[in-house]
Amino acid sequence: MRTVPVYEVLAEDLKALGVDTVFGLMSDCICQIFSTLDAMGVRMIGARHETNAVMMAMGYAAATGKLGVALVGRGPAMANAMHGTISTAKSGMPVLIISGDAPLGRGLVNGLGPDLKAFPAATVVRACGIPTFQPGSADAARQSLADAVAEASLGKTAVLLLPTDLQVGYTSVSDGPSPVKLSVAPKAQAGRQSSIDTAVGLLRQARRPLIVAGVGAHRAGARQALEALAEQTGALLVNALKAKDLFRDNPYNLGILGSSSTSVARRYVEQADCVLAVGVALNSLTMSSGIALPAVPVIHVDSVRTNINRWWPADVGIVGDARLVTEQLTAALPQRSAADKPWHTEQVRAEIAAFEHTMDFQVAHTARTIDPRILTLELSRMLPENRHIVFDGGNFMANWAYFSVPGPSHFTHSLDSGSVGLGLGTAIGVARGQPDRTVVVMIGDGGMLMSMGEIETIIREDLPMIVLVMNDAAYGAEVHILRGQNMPVAKAEFFDVDFAPMAEPLGFDCHTVRSVDDLKKLEHLLAKPDGPILIDCKINGEVIAPFITEFIHKDTGPKH
Repeated sequence: MRTVPVYEVLAEDLKALGVDTVFGLMSDCICQIFSTLDAMGVRMIGARHETNAVMMAMGYAAATGKLGVALVGRGPAMANAMHGTISTAKSGMPVLIISGDAPLGRGLVNGLGPDLKAFPAATVVRACGIPTFQPGSADAARQSLADAVAEASLGKTAVLLLPTDLQVGYTSVSDGPSPVKLSVAPKAQAGRQSSIDTAVGLLRQARRPLIVAGVGAHRAGARQALEALAEQTGALLVNALKAKDLFRDNPYNLGILGSSSTSVARRYVEQADCVLAVGVALNSLTMSSGIALPAVPVIHVDSVRTNINRWWPADVGIVGDARLVTEQLTAALPQRSAADKPWHTEQVRAEIAAFEHTMDFQVAHTARTIDPRILTLELSRMLPENRHIVFDGGNFMANWAYFSVPGPSHFTHSLDSGSVGLGLGTAIGVARGQPDRTVVVMIGDGGMLMSMGEIETIIREDLPMIVLVMNDAAYGAEVHILRGQNMPVAKAEFFDVDFAPMAEPLGFDCHTVRSVDDLKKLEHLLAKPDGPILIDCKINGEVIAPFITEFIHKDTGPKH
C-alpha cells in the first residue's frame, strides 16, 4: 500500500486507461491534476473557454472513437462549460468531463465567505439528464472515476465533480492494475424473427423501396449489407446528414435526405412505395420538417428500442444491429428479376450520374461577394481528398451538401444543440485526433466572433487547420427568418469585419476572398495546405438555406 494525493492517483488512472490527450482550461481548483497529467506525458491542450474545451473533447471522440476527456474548473468555469456539455450529451460521443467542485468542508460550522464560486453543478447537470458522479470522500474518488468512465465509454457524456479539499486529500492505494475500465459494448443483436417477417411482407410488395441510412448504420459497418439489399430489392439509397457520403460512388446513391436533398433525390424519393430506415433518427432536419418522405409504410431499424417512433411514426419497428438486421432481411427476401426493379435501370443510373449541383440554383455572385454554394463547390474540388470537414451553425451550413468527403468518419457538425459558436472547438479536437487529415472548419462570422479566442489555441498547439469564415456580416439565419415574418432585420446585421488582419499577427496564413478569381489564386495553397490557414470568405448573404425556408413555413405534423 502507498499513500498518495487523490489528484495524483486519478491522474495515474487516466494515464493507465490509455488517455493520451485531455482538453481543458486551467483553474485554481483543478490545477494540481492538470499539472500532474502534463508531467505524466498526457498532452494537455488548453482552451480559452470552457465550452470549447468540452467541444474539443467531443471532436476528439468523434475523430478517434476513443474517450474524449475535458478538465474544467468549478463554479463559473462549469457554468461556462454547460453549453458544450449539453450539446455533447446529445452527440452520442463518449466524453468524460471532470470538474472541480465546492469543498466538502466537513466539521466547519462557520467559515470565511461567501463562496464566490458557488454553483450547484450537480443539481444543474443532473437536471439536464446527464450522468453525474460526486465522491463523498477521498477513498471514494477512485471508484467515482471508474463509474464515470464506464458510463461515458458507452457513448454518453458523464460528469465527475471533484471537491477541492478531496482532491488534495490523501488516499491509500495498492500496487496493481487500475480499477478504472472502459465498458464493454453490448453484443450486437439480431432482430426478432416476427419483426423480420413483418418487414419482409412489406418489402416483398414494394416495387420502389427506399433505404434511408443514418450514422448508426455507419457505426455498425452496414454499408455493404445495405448495398446488397438495395441490389436485391431494387431500392435507391439515401443517407441522413451525419452519415454524409456513406454510399459515395454507388450508382443508386441519391445523397442526403431532407433539407439538403437535391432535386433529383426529391423527385425519386416522392415515388417510393416503402421506406426502410436503418440506424437513423428521423428528426426534423432529416425529415425536412415533415415533408421529406411520402405517406408510405416505414420500417425503422435501430439498436435502441426508444429511438423507434421517437421523432417519426414507424409502421414496423425492428430492434437490432443495423448490419445484422439488414443481412436478415436480405436472406429472407427473394431475388428479383430486372423487370421487378424499375429503379435499377440505365436511365436512372444515368440521371443520377449526370446531376450537377449547379442545376438546382442560379449563381448569385455580387460585385463584392461570392455565392457561398459556388465557393463550397470550388473548395471541395481544390482541397485534398483526405480531409475532415467540420461545420459550425448558421444560414451557411446548408453548404454541407456541396462538400464531398470520403465517408461519414470524415464529417462532423457541432449542431446537436442547434447552436452557433461550437465548431471551432470541435475542429480543434478533430485535428488532434486525426493529424493525418486536412481538417477544415466552416464557421460564420457570428460564430467566429463568439469563439475567436481559440485561434490562439490553434497556433499554440501547432494544428495545421483551415478556418473558412463564411462572412455575411450578419446573423444570416435570423435575417431570413425576420424577413419571412415581415419584421425589421437591422439588429441582425453588422459591420463587415475583416478577420484576416486579426488572425495574421498570431501566425495564420490569411486571405480574403470576394470572388471565384480570388479563390482560384489560392488553388495551389489549398491543394497542399501547410500550417494554419484562415480565409475570410465574403459571401452573398441573400442566398437563403432551404432549412430556413422550411422553418419559416414549417408544418411539423406527420403526413401519415
